[in-house]
Amino acid sequence: MKPQNLIHILMGIVCIGLLPRAQAVSPPPPGGYPNFTTAAGEHALQALTLGLGNTAIGTFSLFSVTTGSFNTAVGAGALDLNTADSNTATGAAALLFNTTGTENTAVGTAALEFNETGAANTAVGSFALFNSTAVDNTAIGDRTLFNNTTGDQNTAVGTSAFGGGPALFSNTTGRFNTAVGGGALSSNMIGNDNTAAGAGALNDNVDGNENAAVGLNALVRNTGSNNVALGSNAGSQATSGSDNVYIGYNIQGSAGESNSCYIKSIFGQTATGGSAVFIDANSKLGTLTSSKRFKEDIKPVGKASEALFALKPVAFHYKKEIDPAGTAQLGLVAEDVERVNPDLIVRDKEGKPYSVRYDQVNAMLLNEFLKEHRTVQEQKAIVEQLKQDFQSRLAQQQKQIEELTEGLQKVSAQLTAASPSGGGLEASKPAPQVVNNP
Repeated sequence: MKPQNLIHILMGIVCIGLLPRAQAVSPPPPGGYPNFTTAAGEHALQALTLGLGNTAIGTFSLFSVTTGSFNTAVGAGALDLNTADSNTATGAAALLFNTTGTENTAVGTAALEFNETGAANTAVGSFALFNSTAVDNTAIGDRTLFNNTTGDQNTAVGTSAFGGGPALFSNTTGRFNTAVGGGALSSNMIGNDNTAAGAGALNDNVDGNENAAVGLNALVRNTGSNNVALGSNAGSQATSGSDNVYIGYNIQGSAGESNSCYIKSIFGQTATGGSAVFIDANSKLGTLTSSKRFKEDIKPVGKASEALFALKPVAFHYKKEIDPAGTAQLGLVAEDVERVNPDLIVRDKEGKPYSVRYDQVNAMLLNEFLKEHRTVQEQKAIVEQLKQDFQSRLAQQQKQIEELTEGLQKVSAQLTAASPSGGGLEASKPAPQVVNNP
């Protein structure tokens, strides 16, 4: 609440007190003083001069305030050294050493005890934000953010659980951290921009940055940066690695790995439709489209697919760190493909050859297949025509043979019929005669 609004409220109370029907309490209640001030306890509000709207209940509570206003201190030593405005401390030694810090709220024994100039902090729980001198921190739970000193804009909710300390218990200078759950980010000291939701989440993180863990013991052993874990025990075996993603219950990962991504409930699942998923060098997932409305400069592949004949398929094994099982593989080498056609490779973030665009190779194979298919079809048509021509000629020759055969048969029949005895040419010849020639 703004001081101006509080002043208006207090003025309203005064006006109500001045109404004719109002009956003043006489004598005033114990601890009631001018300027809307209430003090009860030895040396409570002892130095107050011009401040208004202060309430101090407890020995040495609000002891040093002079002109500060709208402070509330309940508990021995609460806000003892405070000289500022709009602080609330409930609990022995709560905000004990606060001097000029404003708009702080401390509920619990020694909550925000050593805060001096920090502002807009909220501590609920014994010893919450005990050592803090920073700003805009929120700690809810016993000893949450206990060791924080100068780290700003942290949020910790949760007490000790599962062997871990309170949420963000060890944080000293880390900033923009959020921990919800006992043991969440309990060991973090200087890491920034971490989010842990779940008991034990990011428990061992000390200086890792920009991690996000949601779930019981998610990233519990992590000390790296830029990791994401979603699900109970997700990433629980990851240690010093960075840039990992673990999604799903008990997807634990491995110690020291980096740039790995695990998503549960995908492997072994069958999909009867849809499109293949691709990923680019910026880790963006997507599918390819084949609609004409997304394309331009459409033209036949032509001879471009003939680059296939220069490719060299190889057999190989991935290195042990990639495939410990050493499964036999078949494929292409990206560097070899680059020399044939640079457009057929996928590059990493550094521009180096990383993989092969096998979908493009498939399109080239289809083009070459169609070319060969057309050639075969043309050759088949030629063969069919030759076959028809051959069969036509063969039929013609067969007809000629049949005609010749028929002619010969006729000639033979005529010769037979011309013989006197019907015996043919041999029967009509005269008998040979002997000539005596002395």
